[in-house]
Amino acid sequence: YGIALVYGATGTTDIARLAEVAQTGRNATLLLVGAGLLIVGLGFKVAAVPFHMWTPDVYEGAPTPITGFMSVGAKAAGFAALLRVFLLGLHAVQADWIPVLAILSALTMILGNVVALAQTNLKRMLAYSSIAHAGYMLMGVASGNPSGLAAVMFYLLAYTFTNIGAFAVLAAFARREGEDQTFPQYAGLGRKHPWLAVVMALFMLSLTGIPPTGGFFGKYYLFLAAVEGGLGWLAIVGVLTSVISAFFYLRVIVDMTMREPERETPSRIYPALTTTLAVTALGTLVLGVWPGPWLQLAQAGLKMLTGN
Repeated sequence: YGIALVYGATGTTDIARLAEVAQTGRNATLLLVGAGLLIVGLGFKVAAVPFHMWTPDVYEGAPTPITGFMSVGAKAAGFAALLRVFLLGLHAVQADWIPVLAILSALTMILGNVVALAQTNLKRMLAYSSIAHAGYMLMGVASGNPSGLAAVMFYLLAYTFTNIGAFAVLAAFARREGEDQTFPQYAGLGRKHPWLAVVMALFMLSLTGIPPTGGFFGKYYLFLAAVEGGLGWLAIVGVLTSVISAFFYLRVIVDMTMREPERETPSRIYPALTTTLAVTALGTLVLGVWPGPWLQLAQAGLKMLTGN
């Protein structure tokens, strides 16, 4: 419906042509209503508050490999659409949509991290974590500057490696449909599978934003872009919610390394899963130790996207 209203206001769905018409100010009210509905639709896609309600139940109920794909695939597609439509097509009215996205970003970071604190199921915790990370990336879009948009692209890459890796560890435990994914299941994992506990700890540190991981530089670039865009208050919200997130991410590490096992851990890790974990762990570390070339690649991609 938002696309229909935008078409009604501009007479086109071509993004380049849309940008030209938006600059004229023609049918501005109708255009803004359509843009608002686009935010609703794409906000649902990326699981931004208050359009996030489907995420925890779907993440918990879906097979773990499918959940891992959804956590990054759908989010990457949603943010690709947000960047193209709002950066290119609706850039002329960014003064109207930037405050909306900034508020949604703050609400998404706060709710995602605070509610994740209360979760006892690791898949539901990662679902609310996914919501929170959508808030961090919305911060980059709301900054409205090239630095923020490049930071979103970098963050998406770091988040892809990290989240796929985390769900790959969960898949090692999901040997039969409906297997328990509560925190006690991971107690003592470091004793039987030390390497599995090490890579899981790496992914949790990256999601928290602790160096030397890709998640650290991803958040750093997003916070810096928010400050450059005059959204210092939003960067403060991001920092504070990252501190909150440390509790539930580090809880996983504590359970794996400092608690007695309460149940049997998987006796065999299949080669395909081992390869996935090795690639994602390496990607998470490379982005944290050597971020410069990847940020430059994101900036080059942004220039191709905008044509500048």
